[in-house]
Amino acid sequence: MCGIVGLFLKDPSLEAALGRMLTDMLVTMSDRGPDSAGIAIYSEAVEDRAKITIQSAHPDQDFAALEADFKSTFQQPLALQRKNSHAVFEIAQNQVGELRARIRRAHPGIRVMSTGDNIEIYKDIGLPKSVAERFDIPLMKGTHGIGHTRMATESAVTTMGAHPFNTGPDQCLVHNGSLSNHNSLRRQLQREGVVIETENDTEVGAAYLTWKMQNGSSLGEALQSSLDDLDGFFTFVVGTKDGFGVLRDPIACKPAVMAETDQYVAFGSEYRALVNLPGIADAHIWEPEPATVYFWTH
Repeated sequence: MCGIVGLFLKDPSLEAALGRMLTDMLVTMSDRGPDSAGIAIYSEAVEDRAKITIQSAHPDQDFAALEADFKSTFQQPLALQRKNSHAVFEIAQNQVGELRARIRRAHPGIRVMSTGDNIEIYKDIGLPKSVAERFDIPLMKGTHGIGHTRMATESAVTTMGAHPFNTGPDQCLVHNGSLSNHNSLRRQLQREGVVIETENDTEVGAAYLTWKMQNGSSLGEALQSSLDDLDGFFTFVVGTKDGFGVLRDPIACKPAVMAETDQYVAFGSEYRALVNLPGIADAHIWEPEPATVYFWTH
């Protein structure tokens, strides 16, 4: 079943309330997915720096080892901002690839949740209210964000199996539905050198979009191509560095509703996720059309 929410702010005066509004929207969708939940927040980018969010089941031990290793390897401190089982830090853009490779080799207990200029992803097992409180999501500021509460169908209930999935810099995806050809597509993408870390079909969908964009497609073109290359039923909500996109499959059997005002664009699996947003009574409200790409950018 699963529940999806998304909020793209046009009005900068609302940015201080992004985390609170997005959390409220996702908590309202709790009964659509009791297994796990996650939220991606996009905030201001830091020039010439990359932002990385990591996770560990044993953060005290694993994060201390990473800090020591980074200081030894790069001759500089790694300033981790701990948030429960996750941590966020910034490094030079040219250090990202080497650090990710070193984490895979030397720190197998650490998983990279997201990388990019302005994205942070927090996800874990549990209901949205619990997950949001664990990471202080309601206090976070930002320009846009997406969230997901999951009812597991095709893979185990784990932190890594929760949405959103980040498979390219500042790109993330949440998904309601099921892809029937994800195993064959996974093998195809892996032959192309794409790294896919979980059994979740949504990560395959996210990796597909990243792969298309790495090969010259815009996000809109990649989403359009997915209508031909992905089999199954799905509603996608996608986040990028400065944008927010929505796509439903041609049958569009999964519920979805959108609202737009001068201040924001909002998405919810059901209208009740949107009812507490400011000015919702005067918003333009509609159901996204099947096989139609919607996208907003700053």
